[in-house]
Amino acid sequence: MADNYRVEMKNIVKRFGGVLALNDVSLQIGPGEVHALVGENGAGKSTLMKILSGAFQKDDGAIFIDGEEVKISSPKDAKQLGVATIYQEFMLAPHLTVAENIFIDRLSSKNKFINWRELNQKATEILAELGFSEISAKQRVETLSVAYQQVVEICKNLTRNAKILVLDEPTAVLTFTEIEKLFLLIDKLKKSGVSIIYISHRLEEIFRICDTITVLKDGTFVKQVDAKDIDKGRLVNLMVGRDMSTLFPARNADIGEVVLEVRNLNRGKMVRDVSFSVRAGEVLGFSGLVGVGRTETMRVIFGADKRDSGEVLFLGNKVNFKSPRQAVKYGLGLLPEDRKQQGVLLHQSIRVNTTMSSLKKVTHLLGLINMKKDKTVTTDVLRQLATKYHSIEDATASLSGGNQQKVALAKWLVADCRCIILDEPTRGVDVGAKVEIYKNINDLAEQGVAIIMVSSEMTEIIGMCDRAVIMRQGTIAGELQKDELGEDRLIRYSMGVNDHEE
Repeated sequence: MADNYRVEMKNIVKRFGGVLALNDVSLQIGPGEVHALVGENGAGKSTLMKILSGAFQKDDGAIFIDGEEVKISSPKDAKQLGVATIYQEFMLAPHLTVAENIFIDRLSSKNKFINWRELNQKATEILAELGFSEISAKQRVETLSVAYQQVVEICKNLTRNAKILVLDEPTAVLTFTEIEKLFLLIDKLKKSGVSIIYISHRLEEIFRICDTITVLKDGTFVKQVDAKDIDKGRLVNLMVGRDMSTLFPARNADIGEVVLEVRNLNRGKMVRDVSFSVRAGEVLGFSGLVGVGRTETMRVIFGADKRDSGEVLFLGNKVNFKSPRQAVKYGLGLLPEDRKQQGVLLHQSIRVNTTMSSLKKVTHLLGLINMKKDKTVTTDVLRQLATKYHSIEDATASLSGGNQQKVALAKWLVADCRCIILDEPTRGVDVGAKVEIYKNINDLAEQGVAIIMVSSEMTEIIGMCDRAVIMRQGTIAGELQKDELGEDRLIRYSMGVNDHEE
C-alpha cells in the first residue's frame, strides 16, 4: 500500500507527559512532489517533522520510506534514510568556506591530507548544477546573504543523498528576488525526484509551488488535498474554522492629534532624510522590500541606534532617546522584528516577559513585586491575545513561535504606551493568531494609541492600515492613503517605478 509513496507516516501518536501532541496523524508524499504542511501554531507540524527527522520518537504509528517500514530513533538514522531538514536557523559554520561547509564531515579520506582543489571543484560543480554558479566555493559562509546560506545548507544535505527535504518557513527572511531563486531551486529538486515537505504560513507561496496540502489542527489530521482542488478561503476554514473574509476585522477609531513626528532623520546609508508622522488612533503602515531601511529607521527613533541628524517629536516635544529604556519611559514601545533575539527573554518565564516593561503596575510601594497582581495582569492580557500556554511560570522558549510573538506583544499592551512600533508583528504566525493580533491592534487604535506597522506582507498593509509609507534604498519613496492602497502601487513605489511607466 505504501509502495506509491516516497514517505508515508501512518497513525502517528506523540505524547509529552499527559499532553497528547499528535493523535492518529497520517501523511503521504510521492517522489518529486512538493507537499505543504499547514495549520495554526501548535497544530503539530513541527512535532510531526521532528519525528520524521529523528529528534523525537513516536509513541505509536508507523513510518514507511519507499515502501519499507523504517525505525527512526535519532537524527543520524533519518540522515541515513535520506531525510534532511532545513530549519530557519542554519546548521552552518560561518567562519568556514562554502566548500568546507558542504563537505564538513568528509573533508578527507582516512589518514589523508585534504585535497583542497578537488574539494572546491566538487562544491563548484554542485552549486552550478543547482543553478547557483555565482556562489564561490572558496567564499566564507558568513559573507553570504541569508538566501545563499540556505542554498549551501541544501547543498550540504543533497551531497548526503537526501531524497526527502523538509523546509521550515524557508522564505521568512528572504527578499522577493531571493524567494524567486529559492522557488527555481525547489523546481529543479522536484524534477530530480526529491520529495519536499514545505512548511509555511504564506498561503500565496503554498498555492504557487505545492502539489498537495495536508492540514493539521490541534494535533489531529484534518484533510489532505490537491492544491488545485482548493482555494485560500476553504483552506483557512480547514485550518482555523474561520472564514477568510474576517481576516482583517473592522476598526472604528477616531484619528486624533499627532503623537510621533519624525523630521529629516538620518543614520548612515540606511536612513536618509526620513520624515513622517503618525496620529492617535491611526495605524500607519511601513512597506517596502526587505533591507531598505525600515527596521533601521525604527531602531533610531526608539533609541536603540544613534541618529546622525534630524528631529523626533513625541507628543509635541522634541526628544532624543539615548536608549530604549528612555523611550519606554516616555510611552513609546517597539515590538522588534527578531522576537527570539530581541523581543522576548526565552529562558525567563512567560510572566516575567509579560510585565517586565511595566513593573510599576505590579509592585508594592516599597518596590517589591505583588505576585498576585503580577499573575492577574499576565493571565488577563494573555487571555485577551488567546495565547496558548501551560503555566505562566513556564519558560517562554517552551511556547510555539506564534505564542512567543503574542507574549512579546503582551508586554506592550500592559505598558500603556501612547505609540507602539510593530516590526513584522505577524511574521511566522499562523492565520488564526494573525486575526487575534489584528484585533488587538484595532483595540489599541480605538483606545487612541498611535500604531506604526512595519510589514513585508502587502495584503496586511492594505487590510490593516489607514495610510502607508513606502521606503526604498533608505528613503521615503512615497505615501498612499487608505483608498489608494493596492499591491500594484506598493510594488511600483518599492521598486522605484513611476506610475506612468510600463
